[in-house]
Amino acid sequence: MIDFLIDIDSQIFLFFNSLHLPYFDHFMMAFTGKIIWVPMYASILYILFRRFGWKAALCYTIAIPLVIFCTDQLCASVIRPWIERLRPSNPNNPISTLVHIVDGYRGGRYGFPSCHAANSFALAMFLVFLFAKRRFTIFILSWAFINSYSRLYLGVHYPGDLIIGAMVGSCIGYFGYRLAKSVSKLFACSRDYEHRHFYDKLSIGNTAISYQLSDIMIANGAFITFAISIYSFFAWL
Repeated sequence: MIDFLIDIDSQIFLFFNSLHLPYFDHFMMAFTGKIIWVPMYASILYILFRRFGWKAALCYTIAIPLVIFCTDQLCASVIRPWIERLRPSNPNNPISTLVHIVDGYRGGRYGFPSCHAANSFALAMFLVFLFAKRRFTIFILSWAFINSYSRLYLGVHYPGDLIIGAMVGSCIGYFGYRLAKSVSKLFACSRDYEHRHFYDKLSIGNTAISYQLSDIMIANGAFITFAISIYSFFAWL
């Protein structure tokens, strides 16, 4: 049964990994980066302190990196050394000769589960329950999905790596949120915690435009994605 699932996983991987274009080689390599998303991460801090009292915001500010750290270490330091599943791009993997590699990037030795997928979905699920806004939920889950898919496109993870990574990250993200919410209620007075600023206003002349605070992160992420698209286009030419 295990061999059958591994074979199916490999076939699905090879199918999607074979769907590549020079433009998306540049796009996926840039999208999967960590530094490029720092401005979007910084906007999370701004939203937290604008939306919650400073005590609750501080609890969440500490909780988010802890959740991602725990997720990353569970996948990289516990599960991977135990399972020892070679990445499809690893030269010691017989399937590696069929894999589309971008710019010689092959990642580390083992890839199950995907830390990228786990960390992305841990952050996404934490924020989904924290902000509880439909538009933001669609945005952040789409971001986590593309971030995960980029690893398959680049040939460094099987679909199974991504699925299990996403499941692990989602569970830790949710329980991390529940714990952080409980702790924040202990340290923040009820008035500070319950008084949430869901909206803000942008004044243009005599006109005030109301917007959700979470839209700041959406706009930030959209701008970064647009910048990646422009870069990828000129790199492709």
